[in-house]
Formats: sequence, C-alpha cells, structure tokens
Amino acid sequence: MEKVTLAHGSGGQATAELIDKVFKHHLNNEYFTADDASVLPNPQTTLAMSTDGFIVSPPFFNGGNIGKLSICGTVNDLACMGAKPLYMTCAFVIEEGFDMNKLEEIVASMEKCAKEVGVKIVAGDTKVAGKGQVDQVFITTTGVGAIKEGIKTSGAYAKAGDAIIVTGDIGRHGTCILLERDDYGIEANVSSDCAPLWNAVDALTEKVKDVHVIRDATRGGVGTVLYEIAREANVGIKLENKNIPVAKEVRGVTGMLGLDPLYLACEGRMVIVVPGDKADQTLAILHQCKHTEKAALIGYVTDEHPGHVTITTEIGSETLLPPPGNELLPRIC
Repeated sequence: MEKVTLAHGSGGQATAELIDKVFKHHLNNEYFTADDASVLPNPQTTLAMSTDGFIVSPPFFNGGNIGKLSICGTVNDLACMGAKPLYMTCAFVIEEGFDMNKLEEIVASMEKCAKEVGVKIVAGDTKVAGKGQVDQVFITTTGVGAIKEGIKTSGAYAKAGDAIIVTGDIGRHGTCILLERDDYGIEANVSSDCAPLWNAVDALTEKVKDVHVIRDATRGGVGTVLYEIAREANVGIKLENKNIPVAKEVRGVTGMLGLDPLYLACEGRMVIVVPGDKADQTLAILHQCKHTEKAALIGYVTDEHPGHVTITTEIGSETLLPPPGNELLPRIC
C-alpha cells in the first residue's frame, strides 16, 4: 500500500499529486484555491471565527475518525455562537509512513460532514513529519461563520429560572475512545456521538430567538460546561440525576471504572439554556432534528449556591456536584 513519505511534504511534485488526488479530489469547490490565500465574498454581517487542533488517539474510532471530528469540532463551536458555518481551512501534519488509504478515508469523512452543514473548505496546508515526530496525523481547522440576526449567546446570559437542556445522551465519545485504546480489557459496543449540530441550532434559533446559552460539551463534558456557566453568570445550577440521559452501555463501562459520565467528553452534544417557559418548545424542535432526537431537560438555573452545580439524587437528596478536576482522558479530541 502507498504510504505518505517526506517527499509528500516537500512542496514538489509529490506534494502536488497528494493535493490533487486526495485533498482536491474530496474538498474541491468554487473557493478552493491553489494560490496562497482564498478570495471569499463578504457576507455583510457579524462574523464568528474559531480555530481548533485535533490530535485524537487513536485517529479512527467507532463512529468516526479524526477528519470527521475536526469538522464537527469547528462547526459546533461556530454554531454555539448562533453562526452559520461558511468557510473552513484545514492544516494536516502527517507522520511519515502513514497509510495513504487511511488518509483518503479521513479526508472523505471531512467532505461528507462538511456537505451536511454546507460549509466549504477553502484552503489548507500539508506538512509531513519524520517517523515518531507526531502520532500518525494531526489536524488543525479554522472556521468562519455568519451570526444570525437577533441571536446573541453567552454563558453570562444564564438567569434564574432558565431551563438547562442537553441535546442527547452524554459521555459517549470519551467512553468510546477509552475502549478503543483497550487499556482495561473491557468489551462494549459504544460509538462516538461525533456529529455536526449547526442544522439543529439553525432550526431552534429560527423559532426561539431568546436562547441564552449554547455550549459544546467537549473536553471536560457536560459537568465542566455547567460549572463554567455557573461561574460566568454567577448563578447556581440544579440538576435532576434521573433526567440526565446516559446510554446503558456507557453507564456500565463508567460504573466499572468509577468514572462520572458528566465529566466525559462529548463531540456531538450541546448544553442549551433557554427561558423556562421556552423549554417545551425547544425540546419539541430539537426532537425533530438529526443528531438531537434525544434532547432532554436536565435541570434549571437558580439563585441558590452561585458558582456551583448541585444535583438531586435518585433518592431525593441534594448534593454538590464536585467541581471539575484534572482531565480524566487525555487526547480525546
């Protein structure tokens, strides 16, 4: 099988062939450029911009790969600001000897994911590192999006009485990556929740204009996001444990290992905070959208215990959710 060689990163003929046969083959569009920079039309609106690096180990996992993850990560970061993803750039650092077929699989998944939300990949860069200098392949993406008129979100906007909604079952990606590494010899069928969520956010913000907070629950999971919101807005957050959606297989694995799904990474789940009287409408909209069919109301914002998150247990007692500590699973995104 053909492998990536140092010549593919030299800027010569091999580089040109790699770009044409792999990257341009899958990512080509009217703005994709061979020049030093892409020239883009001005959307004449307020823009959001985000950049992120992806070094997931392993780069292929049940439910996705690092390519899909890189598109979802940046698309979802833009969507959290109410921004329609317009353009993206991507930079690859590839280890010498990486299988060319695997590289093409990664880029093909990026193509598919980008098309789902209508974002165009317009420019990029490819570097090849010597054997052992990187772990197979790293990707950095930058995205630009147009913020929808009338939409303004921030963790600081959470208010007492607001409803807290999560767009699906939690902890799935972190559990999936843990199982893929096979460090514990546990066998369970857990797929990543990796998904692009702009279409769901778009549908929601068309009808619910006063969405206060949208956050992507990636590293640190839902629990970390909730603590960030509580501290940013100086409010308390009260959760109902019985309402927090966790897949049976995720609950089984985390139970054996003593991990809390609230602190495990998601790559296709958002925390959405809306006025309490908009909770039912928000859920109804999300339940009709791809990737958010299992959205659930998990708690409310309160004036009590500002800066902290509490949780009502299944026996009815209320306890403080431990503040997030060190990262439980490195290299999950």
